[in-house]
Amino acid sequence: MGCDVRVSGLLRRNLQPTLTYWSVFFSFGLCIAFLGPTLLDLRCQTHSSLPQISWVFFSQQLCLLLGSALGGVFKRTLAQSLWALFTSSLAISLVFAAIPFCRDVKVLASVMALAGLAMGCIDTVANMQLVRIYQKDSAVFLQLPVPMAVLCLLSKERLLTCCPQRRPLLLSADELTLETQPPEKEDTSSLPPKFHPGHEDLFRCCQRKNFKGVPSSFFAIHITAALVLFMTDGLTGAYSAFVYSYAVEKPLSVGHKVAGYLPSLFWGFITLGRLISIPISSRVKPATMVFVNVVGVVVTFLVLLVFSYNVVFLFVGTASLGLFLSSTFPSMLAYTEDILQYKGCATTVLVTGAGVGEMALQMLVGSIFQARGSYSFLVCGVIFGGLAFTFYILLLFFHRMHPGLSSVPTQDKALGMESLECYQR
Repeated sequence: MGCDVRVSGLLRRNLQPTLTYWSVFFSFGLCIAFLGPTLLDLRCQTHSSLPQISWVFFSQQLCLLLGSALGGVFKRTLAQSLWALFTSSLAISLVFAAIPFCRDVKVLASVMALAGLAMGCIDTVANMQLVRIYQKDSAVFLQLPVPMAVLCLLSKERLLTCCPQRRPLLLSADELTLETQPPEKEDTSSLPPKFHPGHEDLFRCCQRKNFKGVPSSFFAIHITAALVLFMTDGLTGAYSAFVYSYAVEKPLSVGHKVAGYLPSLFWGFITLGRLISIPISSRVKPATMVFVNVVGVVVTFLVLLVFSYNVVFLFVGTASLGLFLSSTFPSMLAYTEDILQYKGCATTVLVTGAGVGEMALQMLVGSIFQARGSYSFLVCGVIFGGLAFTFYILLLFFHRMHPGLSSVPTQDKALGMESLECYQR
């Protein structure tokens, strides 16, 4: 009960910026969901083949990756972050106005590349700001940008008609004091740069001097966590992009109208999963949530593979995948930042890993789908889900090896103790 009161208090104090960061995910979600249900229409509009149209996915995801890195440039001040989010949302609006006029696949790929840049910038800036605001409670608030998933429900509509048919940075004792005492400008201005996470030097987390004395488990945690999201976010993008094409192919041969509901169902249950995860994430550790999600993804793909000729199981499995994949990214982000004491660098690494996964796996699945047939779609899901589970087990292993607070530099410990003594006085 006390935890719920504290979390609700945090939300009330940061309501306006939080709503701002959540709102930009409307445009992000629309871009994520657009290509899948309109894939066949876009092929017809651009007179291209499936391998050629797959390059549209690649261009979008490649530029999403570049945009994720570009987003780090705008994180230095709050004003820069807000301008980056505004410009990115406006760019996405212009992209959707231009898509109906793209009659060549190269032009379409270029337009979607611009959307990818904007999406990557939104993903990095919005998630990093939420982590900075809520730190150890960020798991709850990273689950909440459900407008992204709600907007994706619109993706089932045929938009084109050319074809007929847990530890905080400050000690917990400080929180109650901070809640009852508003910060004073003269005091905050005298704090060292370490206490102003929005004004640090660009790429300071990547400077070589910051890696002196860092244990090998520090790098292993970053790598394995990014690989888990590489697989799970890649699966999210690949499944939403090709489940429609998989359903209309043999042996299922689902009608185009009925198959159009599959991406909608998938994103609808991602919405539901995010909503369910809000109360759960305040009581269950992020590590446990990620474990359940990854195991659920593997089991669901195995069931779909066994009952690959059954349309009912395809719909049930699509809903199940939406539930299990929904909270994987925010839970993994909260878990990794918790291990690494909320230094901020993990956010950039994980967003980048997720972006690379969406880019690479969509291209890979599209190529295999074209070469090996529709059955390979589910085989790829089982393989990638198994790899995500393997990397997560490795992450748990490296977490046990990681020294945790003992790895914090002596100067940081002294600053933390000084702040605690100050608040106690």
